[in-house]
Amino acid sequence: MYDYIIVGAGSAGCVLANRLSTNPSNRVLLLEAGPTDWHPFIHMPAGIAKLVNRKGVNWDYSTEPEPELNQRALWWPRGKVLGGSSSINAMCYIRGHRRDYDTWAQAGNTGWSFDEVLPYFRKSETNERGADAYHGDSGPLNVADLRYTNKLSSVFIDAAVEAGFSRNPDFNGERLEGFGLYQVTQKGGQRCSAAAGYLRPAEGRDNLTVLTKAQVQNVVIHNGRATGVAYKHQGALQHAEAAKEVILSGGALNSPHLLMLSGVGDRDALAAFGITSQAHLPGVGRNLHDHLDACTIFHCKEPITYDRTNDAVIALQYAFFKRGPGTSNIAEAGGFLRSKHAPDERPDIQFHFVPAILDDHGRNRIKGFGFTMHACHLQPRSRGFVDLRSANPDDKVRIVANYLTDPLDRATMIEAVRSARKIAHAPSLVPYRGAEMFPGDNDDSDEAILAFLRRKCETVYHPVGTCRMGNDDQAVVGADLKVHGVQGLRVVDASVMPTIVSGNTNAPTIMIAEKASDLILGS
Repeated sequence: MYDYIIVGAGSAGCVLANRLSTNPSNRVLLLEAGPTDWHPFIHMPAGIAKLVNRKGVNWDYSTEPEPELNQRALWWPRGKVLGGSSSINAMCYIRGHRRDYDTWAQAGNTGWSFDEVLPYFRKSETNERGADAYHGDSGPLNVADLRYTNKLSSVFIDAAVEAGFSRNPDFNGERLEGFGLYQVTQKGGQRCSAAAGYLRPAEGRDNLTVLTKAQVQNVVIHNGRATGVAYKHQGALQHAEAAKEVILSGGALNSPHLLMLSGVGDRDALAAFGITSQAHLPGVGRNLHDHLDACTIFHCKEPITYDRTNDAVIALQYAFFKRGPGTSNIAEAGGFLRSKHAPDERPDIQFHFVPAILDDHGRNRIKGFGFTMHACHLQPRSRGFVDLRSANPDDKVRIVANYLTDPLDRATMIEAVRSARKIAHAPSLVPYRGAEMFPGDNDDSDEAILAFLRRKCETVYHPVGTCRMGNDDQAVVGADLKVHGVQGLRVVDASVMPTIVSGNTNAPTIMIAEKASDLILGS
């Protein structure tokens, strides 16, 4: 018998395991479907390029054919390993905009305004620049400046300023808008995932049990209360009981999947798969949204990009000194801008600059040298859904993102590509910029750019919203993250976001788990 069972050892689950087990009287079980984070490419930041095709640490999801993207099924990698996606992501530390959280609170989610969540961002963080009104210096998650950057990353920032955009030395300070180098979740030149920052210091506690390769089949619900979980481990079906709470931290795909398998969701949809309804919550799996990403790619006239590197030299330099290109997160620079379509004061386009040719998540290797400008729409209006494929827990969920179904999303993404071209033609990049590879047709019309978007856009790995926080009939959890209609059950991960934040989702997910820990413990 445990007090708390946490399902999923990703960004949120690792935080919860640490915080809930701080009190030795709390018995905590953490279940992770994937393996331990042993692989050296996880810990070497530039190893992200080598993780793309490693199926053992990745759920390897794909969407259904997307109606507005030429019926393409988009690849959605999600971390299946201790640390979850924080073990395979690009380590960019971004919180989003103040208004993101104020909007949550204004929708009735008491306690989630920016001023109320800022202390949890600060609590989670050790920023190597030091503490101030926006940053902490004693948290488990280490945030650092990059130890190494490619020459082109600084050139890109200069070009953005020449194109009329501002510089910003700290995207997580007073303002989000502007261009600069990203701070990263690294420590000593190594990745600081949620597993490294939160779980590792807690693993030796007698009251914390961590099981890897343990895939939960369903939450056991009896008389309206979650009492435990069933899970597969070492080839056998096991059961674990929770005296206080079961907490789902599987992310925007796995948490709604488990809820539906457990009888929590739309009763008619569940009945079609022979699943008995435990709580009628039609919003489970709805409200799926993500940041859609367009890659504008140019050839580079000089052989200075990461397309061709001496891996042996980089590995030795990294192994002995934790210096050099091996410490790069590859997406070193970026920025935030407001398009003419922005409905409020928030930037609505984000850039990630990569000094390499990065087509199809890096899976399509193209000869030569080049650089890639990722651009995504930060406040998409298009909404999709996740639903069951069958009642078999081993069958992956159906994912329909419905990208670009809203006209504003299409207009903003068209402007994002135009902004990338504008920066690429600024004076600082002229000596390096070769021919445009993608879109590559020299046609700047709305129709041509939209055709390119339909042909080439991909996810930038930020799915959220499928267990939305709120009080209406489509909400899944309340402001306390308790599942409506089921006692002893919470969801704590990116799926609870009512609307997506204006930036990368890892730091906000860690913040959510920090706040949830206090809610659970009554702090």
